Amino acid sequence: MKKLILSAAILLGGLSMQAENVVVTSSMVQSVNVQDEYKEVDAVPAAIKTALDNAYPGVKLEKAYVNEKKEYKIEITVRGEKSTVYTDATGNILKK
Repeated sequence: MKKLILSAAILLGGLSMQAENVVVTSSMVQSVNVQDEYKEVDAVPAAIKTALDNAYPGVKLEKAYVNEKKEYKIEITVRGEKSTVYTDATGNILKK
């Protein structure tokens, strides 16, 4: 009888659930967009027009914006495709 009770206790002990701590990890991606304040201008310097004509034959200037650093954001159309180009005041094309 003692063996039967001992075997039942061992069997029930083996079937019992084991408690475990669950670690929940959540990953959060936060992106910050830094945008320079551009203000629309009516005309751009001649050096920028010349640089754009050399870089993109047949370019048409749609809109132009300038920020405090004298960097220009220019919306252009080349062969029916619209694009945005960033330049400095001397006409050097910037990569952004």
